[in-house]
Amino acid sequence: MRAVVTVVGTDKIGIVAGVTATLAELNANIIEISQTLMSGAFTMMMVVETENSDFTALQAELSRQGEALGVTVHVQNEAIFNAMHKL
Repeated sequence: MRAVVTVVGTDKIGIVAGVTATLAELNANIIEISQTLMSGAFTMMMVVETENSDFTALQAELSRQGEALGVTVHVQNEAIFNAMHKL
């Protein structure tokens, strides 16, 4: 399964480390990653791949980690993401 993960919040130390550590614990491989800082606002977007088909568990764990880090983490199935953004 592939998913698109977005992370948004106020920049602070440890966001990338916290989110990527959680992905590693879930055996999710980062296929693509981009992150940007704009006037203190942090944004990160990743495409991840995992053999675990439990999408709800992936969402729940990343949301929990996001809350602990003080950021919002949104996880969406890549196929749905692509269908929503197709012209």
